[in-house]
Amino acid sequence: MSGPGETTASDAERLAEQRRIANRLKRARGQLGAVIEAVESGADCRTVVTRLATVSSALDRAGFAIISSAMRECLADQQESAGGRPGARGEHGVAAKPDVEELERLFLSLA
Repeated sequence: MSGPGETTASDAERLAEQRRIANRLKRARGQLGAVIEAVESGADCRTVVTRLATVSSALDRAGFAIISSAMRECLADQQESAGGRPGARGEHGVAAKPDVEELERLFLSLA
């Protein structure tokens, strides 16, 4: 375990993933700005729809990345709290991190 001020490989990976997700969202924000400009300037429908599809796809990819990252963390936390034994149970026979079902619902809500 790391002490105060120390960064573990896992922490570094998590920060890198957060940066990648934030960058995806920033690109989507820029693409949304282009959609708004196209609408305001009276651009043809093909241009607007094409740009809107790009924004939608970028947001979907960001959402999937967020949920995927959360699922990996949840499963890693579950294994860690169960002593590294896959499928092991925490206190009182309950799975250590029951949030997997909630993450699955979130994932499916993007479909």
